Order: sequence, then C-alpha cells, then structure tokens
Amino acid sequence: MSQTITIDPVTRLEGHGKITIHLNDQGKVENAYFHVTQVRGFERFSEGRPFYEMPSLMARICGICPVSHLIASAKACEAIMSVRIPHTAAQLRRMLNLAQMVQSHALSFFYLASPDLLLGMESDPKVRNLLGLAAAKPELGRAGVGLRRFGQSMIELLGSKRVHPGWVVPGGVTEPLSAEKRDKILAMLPEAYAGIGLALDAYKQIADNFKKEIEVFANFPSNYLSLINEDESIAFTDGALRLIDANGATIEDGMTATRFTEVIGEAVEPYSYTKFAYYKPLGYPDGSYRVGPLARLNIVKQMGTRRAEKELLEFKQLAAGPVASSFHYHHARLVEILYGIEKIEEILTDPLILDTHVRATAGVNRLEGAGQAEAPRGVLHHHYKVDDDGKMIWSNLVIATGQNNNAMNRGVLQVARNYIRDGKFTEGILNRVEAVVRTFDPCLSCSSHALGQMPLHISLVSADGDELDRIARG
Repeated sequence: MSQTITIDPVTRLEGHGKITIHLNDQGKVENAYFHVTQVRGFERFSEGRPFYEMPSLMARICGICPVSHLIASAKACEAIMSVRIPHTAAQLRRMLNLAQMVQSHALSFFYLASPDLLLGMESDPKVRNLLGLAAAKPELGRAGVGLRRFGQSMIELLGSKRVHPGWVVPGGVTEPLSAEKRDKILAMLPEAYAGIGLALDAYKQIADNFKKEIEVFANFPSNYLSLINEDESIAFTDGALRLIDANGATIEDGMTATRFTEVIGEAVEPYSYTKFAYYKPLGYPDGSYRVGPLARLNIVKQMGTRRAEKELLEFKQLAAGPVASSFHYHHARLVEILYGIEKIEEILTDPLILDTHVRATAGVNRLEGAGQAEAPRGVLHHHYKVDDDGKMIWSNLVIATGQNNNAMNRGVLQVARNYIRDGKFTEGILNRVEAVVRTFDPCLSCSSHALGQMPLHISLVSADGDELDRIARG
C-alpha cells in the first residue's frame, strides 16, 4: 500500500513548516514536498500607510533579519523620493547589514546546523541541540554564542535596539555614530576573529565525514543569483544583480531593482504559501535559481578583504565550476562571517565615519520605487506604489526563501530517494531530510505568501477545548 511520511514540524528552522514524503506500493519515494504552512500578509498590512513608515513596518516581518528589510524598504522609499543618501549614512547601513549577517549566520551554523555536523546526524535527538553541542564542544559553543552576541551588540550600539531597530529611515539613518560607540565595536573585534577562526578550523576537520550527504543534499546543476559590486567583489547592500548558470556563465548582469520584476517571476504551487521565484526568459521551473551564501560565493570573483579572500580561493577549489551541493552553504556562511568582521573593521577606519550628515530629506517625487539588498539568506526585493499623498497603494516583497523554494523541494526529494529504501527509515534518516532544508536556512515567516484560493481552515476554540465555530476554504 502507498504510504505518506510526515515530518511536522521541521525542527531547527525560523518559522513553521512540514515535509511530506510519498511512497508507492513498493515502498519507493515517488515525491516529497516542503510545505510552508504560515501566512504573512504584510503587503496588505501596508496599504494606506504613509510610505515613510514602511522600513519600520517591514522590519517587523522577522526578528532574525529585520535589518535587511529595513534597508531594502528604505531603498525603495528613496527611489520614490528620488534622493541619494549621504556617504556616511551609506557606510553605517553597510555596517549594520554586516552585523546582522554575522549574527544570523552564527545562529544558523552554531544553533541550528552544528548539532548535526559536530554531534552527528544519527546522534541522540535529546542532545542534538545547542546545549548538547556546548556540553560536547564547549569552546565551539562559546564561539557561537560570542559571534551572535557580537552581531547583536553591534546592532544595538548602532540602532539602539537589538531587534527591529528604527535607525534606518528613508534618506539615511536617524543619528550618526559616536566615537565612544566606534571604540566599543573595535574592542569587540578580537573575540569575533577568534570565534570565526575556531569555527572554520572545526568545520574543515569534519567536512570529509559527510561525503554521502554532500553528494545528495540538493546537489544538482542550477542557476545562481546575487548582488555583486563593479569590481566583482561580494556585495550585501550595494551593487547590481548577476545571474549565472550551472557552468558559471553569466545569463543576466547589471540587474537593478527597477528591472527586477521585468525578469523575475513568481509561481505558485498548491502545497505551500511560499511562492517560487524564477527567471522569466527560461520559464518555470527551468528558470529557478538559488540565492544566499552559496550563490554569492559562486558568483563573486573576490571578497575584497585579506583573510576572507584566502578562504574564498579555498572554497572555490571544491568544484571546477559553481559549487553545486547545498551542503556547502555551511562553509560559505563561515567565509561570509569572516568577511563581515573584516569589512566592519575596514569601514570603522573611514575618516568620515563620525560625520554628522547622515540623512537626506524629500517628499514624493515618483509614484513607484523598488529597492534590493542581500539578506543573510539571499536576495531581498521590495517594490512599492504610492498615491500623490505618499500613501501606500500596493507592495510586493520577493524573499530569499521563495527564490530557494524550488531547490529546497528538489533537495528534500533527492535526500528522501537516496536514504529511504523499501519503505524503511530511521530517525536519523528523517533528520537528514530536515537537514537538507536547514542548509538553506529558510526564513519562513519572511517568505510566506498567499495568492489565489489556497486551502484555509480556521477554528474558534473555547478555553475548555471545544470547537465553537469553523470556517473552511478549499
């Protein structure tokens, strides 16, 4: 008889999702799906609001990567205002975005992925967590906590709050950096360097233990998309988008935020509230692509900082062309953490970093604007339309997780087919099916969308647990 294996919820992710694995009568995997079961709805929430409120409102989408939403939203607003922000404001935003990247990558690697990597995919699930990691590898546990603390403390120093800071606004930032805060950040750098050095060494020592996982963790040819600077170095806040194919050849280059929706479409599948982004000229699903750390390191030619440059060269030795296995997202995150720390130190030496001119002002000069930035998980695109009074009448957000959605589903299927035999499986095998999703570090609360009439069931339940009313659609 046919059988469905359900993993609900998928653990150690940001947000709520489940996996279903469908077996045929012979116990072979016919299909598998990663379902995102939550709805976001922030596009609708924004309608009627003044456009200048959008960065602060959009930051509330996520408590892990609010800074990316702040920056992409502010850039869309600045397109409506037709302003260019001051140099120092741009530098401060870059630092804030890098600080968020460091803390988010540390969360992904140490808190969510390392229990699998350092304790083993088959280890006891009761200890396969951060506390178990800290007990078995205390120095790495401390490094993970320290790197996350570094990023969050820096966000708090710059924006006055660790989560949802309102410091980034249309036109720049609300206040300049003080010498005291600059010196506090500089004093935190040695510990951050030590932590990422320890993590890189530890990962390289254990990577060869996962050759089987590397072969099947979403390991297939695909396209890749990321921001890149004019000198072909890595970009998180600036630059334009480049799309490459599985061989590393450029498909589309110099893609600005205003052109994004001309070439990127969003498909809908019946099993998920998250949309599936694709490159329109290739159609769906052939035009699907991957974003995030793996895509960024596959696309860039240089990092632009000394230590990270050496790590990039080593990373690129993993394959003759683009690195295809999503298992290597873990390695790429560590390289980016090192880059972020180096780049923050470099920006702090800018002679204008303490300048007090950090905001440009203007009203509505265009009725439409778009902005893009690199979130930790990949490309983030905000697109707004306003009326003559500057009130929001429409918005659309294209999130990194939606752009990775096709690859995640293919990866779940690939792992399930390679590990589940004759309908038999173990807890460790199902953990591997979850683990391939963790390589992408999806942010499900960021990415959830509803389009059309998707199934929806709402129940009103009393304090005693009795169902008082039910509404069902689809």
